[in-house]
Amino acid sequence: MEERSGKKIFGGIAIGKIKLYGKAENKVVRTKIEDADAEIKRYEEAKAKAIEQLGQLYEKALVEVGEANAEIFNVHSMMLEDDDYNESVHNIISTQNVNAEYAAAVTGDNFAEVFANMEDEYFKARSADVKDITERVVTILCGGAEDSDIGDEPVIIVAEDLAPSETVQMDKSKLLAFVTRLGSANSHTAILARTMGIPALIGVDREESWNGKIGIVDGYEGKLIIDPEMPVLEAYFKKKEADDEQKQLLLTLKGKENVTKSGQKINLYANIGNPGDLASVIENDAGGIGLFRSEFLYLESEDYPTEEEQFQAYRKVVETMGGKKVIIRTLDIGADKQVDYFKLDKEDNPALGYRAIRICLTRPEIFRTQLRALFRASAYGNLAIMYPMIISVDEVRKIKEISKSVKEELLAEGVSVGEVEEGIMIETPAAALMSDELAKEVDFFSIGTNDLTQYTLAIDRQNAKLDAFYDAHHPAVLRFIQMVCDNAHKVGIWAGICGELGADLELTETFLKMGLDELSVSPGCILPVRKAVRDTQ
Repeated sequence: MEERSGKKIFGGIAIGKIKLYGKAENKVVRTKIEDADAEIKRYEEAKAKAIEQLGQLYEKALVEVGEANAEIFNVHSMMLEDDDYNESVHNIISTQNVNAEYAAAVTGDNFAEVFANMEDEYFKARSADVKDITERVVTILCGGAEDSDIGDEPVIIVAEDLAPSETVQMDKSKLLAFVTRLGSANSHTAILARTMGIPALIGVDREESWNGKIGIVDGYEGKLIIDPEMPVLEAYFKKKEADDEQKQLLLTLKGKENVTKSGQKINLYANIGNPGDLASVIENDAGGIGLFRSEFLYLESEDYPTEEEQFQAYRKVVETMGGKKVIIRTLDIGADKQVDYFKLDKEDNPALGYRAIRICLTRPEIFRTQLRALFRASAYGNLAIMYPMIISVDEVRKIKEISKSVKEELLAEGVSVGEVEEGIMIETPAAALMSDELAKEVDFFSIGTNDLTQYTLAIDRQNAKLDAFYDAHHPAVLRFIQMVCDNAHKVGIWAGICGELGADLELTETFLKMGLDELSVSPGCILPVRKAVRDTQ
């Protein structure tokens, strides 16, 4: 029996045969060619076929993992259209008179290395995407075909790494779990694993001798057990049975109140990234939407989304939620969410840079367009607006002036506007410390614990090397949360959490004692948190 530790990506227990998975590598040989134009044409035809394949993958992923996660294949298509990437391939073919396979492979290696050497963990993870699109084009040029067949029986996939395209193409009914040596918690494959509910680990070195042996993936403890002894295997069968029963029991909580045994109530809302996530919100019985990230409209567009485009998206969400509250966060571009057409300067520390409300207040034409769309949509349901990255009362007052102006403008045009709560996110220590004054200016507080934690602890949450130092339960963070909640209640407004900490079951009782009015979590966490609330005295 062997046991290996890895970084857990998604919880759960999987027991089954291990299958070592690896793509057949394309053997790319540098070959001299006579006609560079003809070779460039070969490359362009292969690229077009690759983009066609990615379109098919997008449609498949749309059904299996939803619009937000399928979007990676549109991103891959856009990467294949990148001018710098294509100019590099063309230049290598033309100046060196070499074959397209070689030119594409060299370009892919060069660009992947550039991303891998970036300091930001999000952009580092994009190195794998460059390798994936390059491998696709090279495979087509070499006359090969994709093969993501994992066999006829359910297996635990153990691989060096997995590209998103491979993960999506695998037969999910045969995929018990996957374990890789490479990858990161921010990779698209990791995100897909969480969305599909597949137990997954990264950072595990594999051995050829494991192939075909019985394995156990413990996604809760971050362990891979190979060829387990019978007592261990029996214990894990019982653990998996209990885990499956627990998931079934959670379903019985649908329609139940979020109330403790002593009668304290709390609202449980969902965080979503775009309208495609609404099915999950409804399926998991969320009481509303506590964080609707509006930047998907900007990330998926090649130019600034129009007022009408935004209005239609917001209207769809509020109408679908049928009177339940929908809190939409205004544009939060910047930091790890870059958009070319915004033409943002490269910053040494983008997490502390020109982002979110700072962009909105200095580019009012973008902000006003979004606010017009939001206020128009408010006539169709229960819509609230919250503003991110606030650090001062002056900022809030400037926002209120613009907001008031937009509403008056719409009403003068004869456009209906609903009753809209306007609140702010508390995600900076400055906002937490000033929450007594800020509370007098707004209708609610929503605490963004992800950023609040990283700024309070001075730790980049994207940096894997700092995981040992990152403590979301740090007393300073919890004191800030209590301070914000108390200051909200002093002036009669409500306070909630919309960061990942809201789903931390170890803190549910603590949050209830603090008096928080709302927790907004990913849709799949609604029922576990509801159970924790109902189990609390």
